Amino acid sequence: MPWISKDRCTGCEECIDVCTVGAISMENGVAVIDEDRCIRCAVCHDVCSDDAVRHDGERIPEEVEANMKWVQGLLEHPYYLNDKDKQKGLIQRLQKYFGKNRKVIEKTIARLENL
Repeated sequence: MPWISKDRCTGCEECIDVCTVGAISMENGVAVIDEDRCIRCAVCHDVCSDDAVRHDGERIPEEVEANMKWVQGLLEHPYYLNDKDKQKGLIQRLQKYFGKNRKVIEKTIARLENL
């Protein structure tokens, strides 16, 4: 999913002009992409002279950090705090949770390859 870098967007509206589905609007002088309307055609990316239209892959490190912050918050909950067995159980459940997501993604990618 493309997204707009607030630091790079100059508000020129070039991306709005070329978006074939009207998925881009301006909010506080910065372009914003409506994820539900975007058809991932990459026209906005190609036209942006400021390189403000970015790709999801760039967000992986921050998403991992957000996940780890969430996990750390769970581990610090009074229910888990100072109980290594409960913490270990939580970690195992979270590994299953993230593993399930990985399987869903892998199967989806495989089906996309067959389209």
